[in-house]
Amino acid sequence: MSGHSKWATTKHRKAAQDAKRSALFSKLSRIITVAAKEGGDPNPENNASLAAAIEKAKGYSLPKDKIKTAIDKAFGSGKDAANYEEVVYEGYGPAGIAVYCEALTDNRNRTAADVRSAFSHAGGSLGTSGSVAFQFERKGQIMVPKEVETGDKKNPVKPNGAAADEEEFMLAVAEAGGDDYEDADDEWIVYTGPTDLMAVKKALEEAGTETKGAELTMIPTTPTEVSVSDAKKVMRLVDKLEELEDLQNVYHTMDITDEIAEALDE
Repeated sequence: MSGHSKWATTKHRKAAQDAKRSALFSKLSRIITVAAKEGGDPNPENNASLAAAIEKAKGYSLPKDKIKTAIDKAFGSGKDAANYEEVVYEGYGPAGIAVYCEALTDNRNRTAADVRSAFSHAGGSLGTSGSVAFQFERKGQIMVPKEVETGDKKNPVKPNGAAADEEEFMLAVAEAGGDDYEDADDEWIVYTGPTDLMAVKKALEEAGTETKGAELTMIPTTPTEVSVSDAKKVMRLVDKLEELEDLQNVYHTMDITDEIAEALDE
């Protein structure tokens, strides 16, 4: 296991942007609704996809009442019925960077037009199904803070179990069944097989390490190096795509080096 990579930069940047977006809760609710409906069970203990969707929502502080409403909508009828379908869009952005988009939409034609427009304006091109998917691998991702709040004014934070020490954490992740982890400043990001996400999360928590979110993600198998100027062009496309209400997740193969990370944060 290797605990350091540049992918956390993208994760944190996306989280910071999403926190400012009024559409975030709507997107999270939609994910929960679809997971509940497709799993056919409103109980996350019996519906792994729903459990993962709820964990992701909790990581972004979606209120409990909104989570319940989203689950209820999955089993509604008439105007309250959920009619979203999952659609994947694949294409290439500036500098030939592969871009993989996951959408939940109730109007496939509208969403396709919006996505095609975003690619075109960025100098990229929308591809056919499967054109870039092979460049990504599905993974589970668990966020683990290195410190947790205590509620004590004198000592407001304390070490989060094994997460406070990298050697201990490496062993904890291995024992929990995780595949790998990376250092993301004030937290660790643990990677798992897509079907092992909730089991690894539970094992870490039972061993005394708190987590603060879990979700499924797509990791590029071979990150591509680009110049700073091209990186900015790629991120403008990613930002434009993420602003679309129907798009839930946008992944790319650009390698976020320290130089590029610094430039993107300016």
